[in-house]
Amino acid sequence: FQRLREWSGVTRSGDLAEAPVASLEGPLLGKVTSTPDNCLGQECPLYSDCHLMAARRNAQEADVVVVNHHLLMADWAVRQGGFGEVLPEADAWGLDEAHQLPETAAQFFGLTVSSRQLMDLARDARVEQLREAADAGDVADAAAALHKAVQDLRLTLGQAGRRDPWSAVADDAAVTEALGHLRERLAGLHETLGPQAQRGKGLESAWRRAAELQDSLGEFLEGADAEHVQWFETHNQAFLLRLTPLEVAGNFRQQMARHPGSWVFTSATLSVGGRFEHYLNRLGLVEPETLRLESPFDYQRNALLYVPAKLPPPSAPDYLDRFLVMAEWTLRESRGRAFLLFTSHRALRIAADYLRERTDHPLLVQGEAAQARLLE
Repeated sequence: FQRLREWSGVTRSGDLAEAPVASLEGPLLGKVTSTPDNCLGQECPLYSDCHLMAARRNAQEADVVVVNHHLLMADWAVRQGGFGEVLPEADAWGLDEAHQLPETAAQFFGLTVSSRQLMDLARDARVEQLREAADAGDVADAAAALHKAVQDLRLTLGQAGRRDPWSAVADDAAVTEALGHLRERLAGLHETLGPQAQRGKGLESAWRRAAELQDSLGEFLEGADAEHVQWFETHNQAFLLRLTPLEVAGNFRQQMARHPGSWVFTSATLSVGGRFEHYLNRLGLVEPETLRLESPFDYQRNALLYVPAKLPPPSAPDYLDRFLVMAEWTLRESRGRAFLLFTSHRALRIAADYLRERTDHPLLVQGEAAQARLLE
């Protein structure tokens, strides 16, 4: 945190990818970033120095703005909620890696209630109570009760790494009880914040967020229907409750209508069997012009595909060990020039430890240095 604080005094962009800290996962990230939930906008005393606001101003003045899919759809959500805008209007929208759009759109057009949202609310309520209403100790008590209820629900949802339909736990008595306690504690915090909300913008924001999370949690629990998938996922200390639409075409078409101009969707994997109908139907694109081009890269002369013949299936318990033996051999043949991809951070860490002892080539490992430094 201290290294980030020192860096914050010299950075021009505020971009955490440039920060001198290897990993910002976990609690540290929540302590150094704001979210749409707790950002006070123009009410914030640091508004004029805010890096995000500076980035917005630069974007409004630019001729070309490059963003990822999540920021584009976050901008749509902000506009729809009546909170202004992040990005400027445009005459043309070029969406690369467009095969990812249906899944990303389903996240933004759906509903998510996360343990992080609830934990952040509890923390912020406590911070704002100390700042704006030091005599209101009942707010701190209600925030602590919510914090514990979130932890209890996480425990009842089982081991980390689950991605299951909500029906898998909906009839579990422990989950039902923990969820009931959580709803009671959330309602209790909202009720306790009510009389204090007029004492400061921070407390008012926390009161509003508590109400919104109550509504979202209720919508999730009542959301089982033919048009949505009701599911959850767990991480080591966190959970997400998701209500995801099965079909995003209607919503996506509405967003395109709100942003008139030319729309270009590009990707290496948009066609199926040389045709685009499947993709067009998923996003509700009506009679667009389509063009399919072969790659300009001469794969026949400049590429070699090697598939190890003796590797077990990825589900085998010794798969990673045997894969790393093959990877070590391949790195010797390629004289180190390689980019290795993994399906989990655990596998990445095991591979890094294994190869570090067996190769003299420079080893750049995700999470061991800032992203911008690794790219450099």
